[in-house]
Amino acid sequence: MEHLLGLLRINVHKGINLAVRDRTTSDPYVVIRMGKQKLKTRVVKKTLNPEWNEDLTLSIADPNLPIKLEVYDKDTFSLDDKMGDAEFEIKPFLEAIKMRLGGLPSGTIITRVHPNRENCLAEESRITWTDNKVVQNMILRLCNVERGEVELQLQWIDVPGSRGL
Repeated sequence: MEHLLGLLRINVHKGINLAVRDRTTSDPYVVIRMGKQKLKTRVVKKTLNPEWNEDLTLSIADPNLPIKLEVYDKDTFSLDDKMGDAEFEIKPFLEAIKMRLGGLPSGTIITRVHPNRENCLAEESRITWTDNKVVQNMILRLCNVERGEVELQLQWIDVPGSRGL
């Protein structure tokens, strides 16, 4: 517990225009990894535009580790097919949390993260003050695949007794 900074809740909202891996469709699911942690969403059958709307929670001890996201197509009789991957950093999000903002109108933009060669953002990601907390919405463009994006939202959870930010 002495190394834990807090928890990162990742809402894996949806996939957009994912790659076909089963004749005309796919059965996609998402795997999120950070260091030795690995979390998975459920499989959504027969779609290229799945809506998971699932919360996955990572324990954050080292904020410098990137978070890796992989999308797979679930197969019954063979290994699951890879449908792309992406990576993102949480440092800008954590910097916004460290500002200890409060009392702002909901929807206030704290900062923006722009797409560039170092990140997998499909478009500008906004870190906002929403419903009395800092959230970051992002759309990641999948790499190593012909097409596809995944929409996420990040939220921070303070843990009593942790090192904190």
